[in-house]
Amino acid sequence: MNVSTAGSAPVSLELGEDYPDIRDAVRKICEGYPGAYWRKLEDDNAYPTEFVRALTESGFLGALIPEEYGGAGLPLRAAAVILETIHAAGCSAGACHAQMYIMGTLLRHGSEAQKAHYLPKIASGELRLQAFGVTEPTTGTDTTQLKTRAVKDADGYIVNGQKVWTSRALHSDLMLLLARTTSADQVKRKADGISVFLIDIRECLGKGLEIRPLEAMINHNTTEVFFSDLRIPASSLIGEEGRGFRYILDGMNAERVLIAAEAIGDARFFTRRAVEYANERVVFGRPIGMNQGIQFPIARAYAETEAADLMNRKAAALFAAGMDCGEAANTAKMLASEAVWHAADTCFQTFGGFAFAREYDVERKWRDCRLFQTAPISTNLILSYLAEHVLGLPRSY
Repeated sequence: MNVSTAGSAPVSLELGEDYPDIRDAVRKICEGYPGAYWRKLEDDNAYPTEFVRALTESGFLGALIPEEYGGAGLPLRAAAVILETIHAAGCSAGACHAQMYIMGTLLRHGSEAQKAHYLPKIASGELRLQAFGVTEPTTGTDTTQLKTRAVKDADGYIVNGQKVWTSRALHSDLMLLLARTTSADQVKRKADGISVFLIDIRECLGKGLEIRPLEAMINHNTTEVFFSDLRIPASSLIGEEGRGFRYILDGMNAERVLIAAEAIGDARFFTRRAVEYANERVVFGRPIGMNQGIQFPIARAYAETEAADLMNRKAAALFAAGMDCGEAANTAKMLASEAVWHAADTCFQTFGGFAFAREYDVERKWRDCRLFQTAPISTNLILSYLAEHVLGLPRSY
């Protein structure tokens, strides 16, 4: 639909499904990994190796890596479409999505030697960069108070500390690690003195690095990571020492957009399944979809999903233009997390008792989508950000 007014250029109001070729290609891959595949992985607490390999070989996990380094050089919106489509198809990108936003720190702040060495191998799948060591047991989301230390000496750095909820560490070759190089009591600002390192897990395991699986409600292959006098070379440091917190902040808006896209994809999955079941299920001689008690929640979930999608597209567009997208990215992530939770609950109610049956995949996706309200940033932290930095209210913490 095009709308025009006198003296102005036509404005397109028809968004539809952008990047149709990418969506079709991703859907085709996902067709080979139905619900039974994901249920079996949960039974075995296993990693979706075959699925990740298929995405890697297709080039989708290298979407954001520039062409000069062997990637596709696509914009953030295209990467969001990839993840959204995966989730809308009933699959999960949780096993591999981190590679898309973690590599941004290396791309923007790494040396030319680091980028030339790692990015082509990450793009080809020769190396996996899936692990991000940030969260710690005693500090949680208060990242500036992290306790892991990296002490410099003549040969590099010696790392001691612990990380938790480090997903995919046992299935990754590389890890992006955040550690203090200057004590918090010796810096002017609490965000100073934190550095970011790219470490080779393969070289470090058993030499001061220990990784333990952490059982959880959802199969994201998460772990605890322990550092005990782990020696890493000075070349592991990305950018300048002490500026690591700022470096990872650069990638957080992109992360918000990508995770919001996954939530939107899941919401579309739930809405589609709810509509299909409501049209097929006959009770008291009529499809349950005729009942407004079924119709209205599904329609509301659809509307909330569309609103979240629009905000996420805005955030991606601002990011691509190099403009401040913090407000839009955080808002999109919050709206998407709530839209998917409402869609999940609606789908669960629509299916009734059958929602608890594993074969329908509703309960699996329902458990998965609860994570979006907690990670990678909680709803309350987003509200706090909007209150202080957008609305001008006093800082609450």
